[in-house]
Amino acid sequence: MGFLVDTQKEGGGHSWGCLRSLVRRKQVDSANGRSQHHQLAKALTVPHLVAIGVGATIGAGVYILVGTVAREHSGPSLALSFLIAGIAAALSAFCYAELSSRCPSAGSAYHYSYICVGEGVAWLVGWALILEYTIGGSAVARGISPNLALIFGGEDGLPAILARHQIPGLDVVVDPCAAILVFIVTGLLCLGIKESTFAQGIVTAVNVCVLLFVIVAGSYLGFKTGWAGYELPTGFFPFGVDGMFAGSATVFFAFIGFDSLASTAEEVKNPQRDLPIGIGLALFLCCSLYMMVSVVIVGLVPYYAMDPDTPISSAFASHDMQWAVYLITLGAVMALCSALMGSLLPQPRILMAMARDGLLPSLFSDVNRRTQVPVKATLATGFCAATLSFVLDVSQLAGMVSVGTLLAFTMVAISVLILRYVPPDELPLPASLQDRIDSVSFLCGETKSSDHVGTSSNSTKQPLIGENDASVMEKQEALGFWVLSEENRRKVAGWSIMFTCIGAFLLSYSASSISFPGVIRYPLCGVGGSLLLAGLIALSSIDQDDARHTFGHSGGFICPLVPLLPIICILINMYLLVNLGSGTWARVSVWLVIGVLVYVFYGRRHSSLANAVYVTTAHAEEIYREHEASSLA
Repeated sequence: MGFLVDTQKEGGGHSWGCLRSLVRRKQVDSANGRSQHHQLAKALTVPHLVAIGVGATIGAGVYILVGTVAREHSGPSLALSFLIAGIAAALSAFCYAELSSRCPSAGSAYHYSYICVGEGVAWLVGWALILEYTIGGSAVARGISPNLALIFGGEDGLPAILARHQIPGLDVVVDPCAAILVFIVTGLLCLGIKESTFAQGIVTAVNVCVLLFVIVAGSYLGFKTGWAGYELPTGFFPFGVDGMFAGSATVFFAFIGFDSLASTAEEVKNPQRDLPIGIGLALFLCCSLYMMVSVVIVGLVPYYAMDPDTPISSAFASHDMQWAVYLITLGAVMALCSALMGSLLPQPRILMAMARDGLLPSLFSDVNRRTQVPVKATLATGFCAATLSFVLDVSQLAGMVSVGTLLAFTMVAISVLILRYVPPDELPLPASLQDRIDSVSFLCGETKSSDHVGTSSNSTKQPLIGENDASVMEKQEALGFWVLSEENRRKVAGWSIMFTCIGAFLLSYSASSISFPGVIRYPLCGVGGSLLLAGLIALSSIDQDDARHTFGHSGGFICPLVPLLPIICILINMYLLVNLGSGTWARVSVWLVIGVLVYVFYGRRHSSLANAVYVTTAHAEEIYREHEASSLA
């Protein structure tokens, strides 16, 4: 975790070996207009972002979750479970809103981790997100055909060319409908971001209208029949308050999807204003719809009598509204289609961002000049998702989707802490600017070489590299009886963030390991809680870095209640991560090991930062100006 304390000062030369590549950080793409990549179309506004966010978040899960969670955990308090889960998701949304407006480039959590943490962690986040969107898209597509068949009268209602078939002699059920739908969505995404977003907006609007019908018609039935679901002897919390919180942990995954908005940051016309508004509105609408549907359905039918598979349809059927079943099934199909679009939209942009940085082959970074979308990456994503949805029942792998999302949420919260307290004070410049760096260094009269970082650790002509100007300024801060220089403040902040992360993990792991003997579990909880509290107190006691005001693109959303809010976010997401189950982690570990091998044998060698020279932020602008002036001369 040494990257938290000015890791770019790698004066050890080649002694760092492979570890140097893991902690190197890139600068904000497109900052000051210096991006060398072909930009995506600037076409999205707030309505587009809300359509993407709501469409990607409200999948068919809401049509099933209300029954399962109410029966097993929450009972009539289901709406409160959704409220608590929505508040927990909002913590991550605040972090996403700040980073997406500061660093408005494709790549989402991968991009933020690369800027704030380092290449190694960013690679793992990006690799996990690839798995998330591939498995997620395939699982969603696989679930459309059964719901579509219900509209046509049952399992045998679909035409033979679309119906599922079992291959003779093999335990494989192919789903042509799923593959065809994936290819249709892939074609829409290739047409352009505005066109695909318009189509997603229409599908999402139909889904929202169905949910509004459920709320209005269900409320009418409830007032007519007396809300039987709330007049129970077991009360509002039949499983206790613990059951309500357990339900909120389950329904938290119903809010996953708003992070898709961050992957479109490069395509937003005014990202500093529109992205935070879009994320906030999408999450608010989703939470409101979830809660209102829950209030109505739990009131119509006692929680213990709910159908766990089709709770909403069964609730209306029990009140002699059989015709409403078809409308609700149509809503489920529309929800799945919009979720499929939400799953396939971010992945090409993740692939493009990783290819831009040299960690994946460059063909994924190609942007079509007419449609201004990464067509090759989109086609690759669609082909993989269509193949998986056609031949595999990926429902058992659905838990793997959560790993990528929760890992991304965790790293985004950590990135906010790093950005506020220890933002990168050095920028990577191409090795082609080495002569310009040397000339500027001589003009500045800086000949110190002990802190150099660059392509050659023995060179005496790199005084700018690794020089920390802030340490000379002796900014004084009061920390109890201690007086910290700027350099020491960064060290304290870096170590505090590290202890906070370790403490959150230990506390989450020990609290979840009920099978552990008390003699191990309780001391582990104490150590984790102490580290977490110590980190929070230390970060609250020192000032944030002044560079946060100018880091990336200024003028956007600022996350409130730092460091408390990001630390709570880290704790919640780590708790959910360690509770995903050993089977899920075993499958994800195989994918991550493959990712490590790909990085070691390809990504590390081809990284755009492989030969980069790091200079202090204060001198980077001067070097760029000198270079641009010489180019114009």
